[in-house]
Amino acid sequence: AVRGSRVVWRQAWQRGAGGLGPAPRGQPAVARNARGRAQPAGKCGLAPWVPVVGLEVHAQISSNSKLFSGSQVQFSAPPNSLVSFFDASLPGTLPVLNRRCVEAAVMTGLALNCSINKKSLFDRKHYFYADLPAGYQITQQRVPIAVNGSLSYSLCIDNKMSQMVTKTVRIKQIQLEQDSGKSLHDDTRSQTLVDLNRAGVGLMEVVMEPDMCCGEEAAAAVRELQLILQTLGSSQAVMAEGQLRVDANVSVHHPGEPYGVRTEVKNINSLRFLAKAIDYEIQRQIEELENGGTILNETRAFDSKLGCTVPMRDKEGKQDYRFMPEPNLPPLILYDAKSLPANINHQQVVNIDWIHERLPDLPSVKRAKLVEHYGILPEHSFALLNEDGLTEFFEAVVKQTQMRPKKVIGWILNDLLSYLKQHSLTIKESPVSSSSLADLLNLLENKEISSTAAKQVLAELWKGEGKSPLEIVKEKKLELMQDQNQLEEICQAVIDGQENE
Repeated sequence: AVRGSRVVWRQAWQRGAGGLGPAPRGQPAVARNARGRAQPAGKCGLAPWVPVVGLEVHAQISSNSKLFSGSQVQFSAPPNSLVSFFDASLPGTLPVLNRRCVEAAVMTGLALNCSINKKSLFDRKHYFYADLPAGYQITQQRVPIAVNGSLSYSLCIDNKMSQMVTKTVRIKQIQLEQDSGKSLHDDTRSQTLVDLNRAGVGLMEVVMEPDMCCGEEAAAAVRELQLILQTLGSSQAVMAEGQLRVDANVSVHHPGEPYGVRTEVKNINSLRFLAKAIDYEIQRQIEELENGGTILNETRAFDSKLGCTVPMRDKEGKQDYRFMPEPNLPPLILYDAKSLPANINHQQVVNIDWIHERLPDLPSVKRAKLVEHYGILPEHSFALLNEDGLTEFFEAVVKQTQMRPKKVIGWILNDLLSYLKQHSLTIKESPVSSSSLADLLNLLENKEISSTAAKQVLAELWKGEGKSPLEIVKEKKLELMQDQNQLEEICQAVIDGQENE
C-alpha cells in the first residue's frame, strides 16, 4: 500500500553501479549465498555471487490522530468510520501537521544516531491508486526530517546463541509521510472495496542503505528496529496489524563488478517471511543469471503459502511521480537549545535537545544492564528482550526466589518458553505466573524436591488448575526424604525383600 522512496534507492544502487567495487560498508568481504554462507562458483565457472540487500521500513506512528487531520487512529474500526473531509480529499480541505508525529520522528532519528534537520520540507508524490483519493501522497523526498544514521544489530552464527556477531546498517534517511487506504478484494462478488480508515495515518519511512547480504541479517535488523520503536513508544510496530511493513530491495553481482539489477519485494509483514522472501529472491536471481537469463527491474510480492516471490508490476522506470513541493505546508522548522528564540511559547515548537534528554534506555543499554546486574550471559539478554514481556517476567521471578538468576534464566528460557512455543502463547498468556514459578524454584533451591520432580510440577502448573507448587508436590508425593532413619528403614526393607526371594 505504501510506495517508498524510489529515488533514494535508485541513487543507492547507482553508487554501486558506478564502479565503487565490492560491497558497501557493513557487508562481508566474501561472497555469501542466500543462507549467509560462502557461495560456490556458478555453473559458468565465474567468481561467486555477492548478494546485496537494502530495506525500506514503514512504521505507523503511535498517535491518537492522523498526520494531517484530526481523524482518530484505531485498528480494525468499521470500514470508513474514521475518515475526515481531508482524508477523503474533498476540495478546499487543507493539511494541519500533527505535532506528536513530528516528535516521534525526531525521537526515532535520535535513537538511530541520525542528524536531525532543523529545516525539512514536504513534497507531493503523484500516482493514481484507488485507495489514494488525492492522487498524490504527501511525503518528504528532498529534505527529510532525519538523515545519515546507523543501526547496530546482532545475529547468531550457524544458529548458535553462544556465537553472536554484531553488525551495522547505515540509515539513509527517515521521512514523514501519510499512509494510503486499503483495498479490500471481494472474490465472491468479483469486486474491490476501499476502506479509507488508514488513509492519512502518520508513517515514518526508515530507508536503510544496501549493507546486508541475506534474509537472516535483514530480519535481525528489522527486529532490532522494532524493539527500538516499541521502547521509544514512537510506534507499536505490530507487524500482524500492519504497523510495521517492509520493502526489501535485492540484487546479486560478482565481486568487483557493478551491482546487479535489483528487484523490490513489497509489503512484507512478518520477520520470518522477510527472511524467506529475501533468501528466495537471492537464489532465484543467481539461478536466473547462471542459466543465461536477465533480471528485470520489477516489483514482486512474497507468496507465503508457496514460499516464493511472484511478479507484481514493472518498476518506477516507466512511471513519473512528478515530485513537487507541497504547496499547502510550509517548511518544518525544529529548534535546539542554542537556536530556540527567546520569549517563545514552548508549546508551539519542537525542541530537539528536550526530546534527546528524555530518551529512554534503548534495547542495547537494557541488555548490558541485565548482563551486569544479574550476571547472565549476553545471549540470554537477547532472548529476554526478543520476547515481549519476558524481561519483566524474569525480574519478577528473581525478586521472589532465592535461586541465583543464572539458574532462573535456564528454567525460563529452556522450560517455560518451550511450553509457550508448543502452544503458540506469549508470556503474558502463560498459565504459569511468575509467583508460581518462583515458589516452584524455591522448593527446588531448598532441596525439598529434585529437579526431575520440579519438571513434573511445572507440567502440572501448566494445566492451570489453580494448585500451588507445594500442593502439587504433596498430592503427587514428590518430596525429597530428609529423615535418615526413614531412608534406612526403606533400604533395609528392600534388602530383606531380596533375601526372602
